[in-house]
Amino acid sequence: MPKAGHTCHHCKQWFGDGEAHDCWTTSEAALTRDLPEDLRDAWERLRETIAEFGDQRIYASHNSIMFARKACYAFVRPKATRLEVCVFLGRTVTHPLVRRTAATSRVKVSHIIHVRHRDEVEAPLTDWLREAYDVTDELGARGRTPGASGRRTKKEAG
Repeated sequence: MPKAGHTCHHCKQWFGDGEAHDCWTTSEAALTRDLPEDLRDAWERLRETIAEFGDQRIYASHNSIMFARKACYAFVRPKATRLEVCVFLGRTVTHPLVRRTAATSRVKVSHIIHVRHRDEVEAPLTDWLREAYDVTDELGARGRTPGASGRRTKKEAG
């Protein structure tokens, strides 16, 4: 009789019932270990720049390195040929560096920027990262209404 278990929907690995499995656990070192020298230099400069903003949590999660105060305001996905930087702002930025934008909530817009070299970690990218760091708590508060669940009660509806 085959051993009971299941396939993880994230990493597609099969593991038996009772076996430890945590494919989300990773580290900055693991995510950046195989980067080419130019990307490693860019990553180090980017991390140093962001760390200088002030008190925050910097941690690895799945395939990204997250930067957060109370909530995540930016993250970096190390790829083979680039660093994919995602910055959450309270406005939409139109600029040649911004590859893609998407509304992620009523008040936040994600901006995807590709970084391939250390020299690209400068203004305006660093300005947007600083802005995201500065406004993240305010945007989080604006996006929440005390007691709001997103659904209207019968009293509100009628």
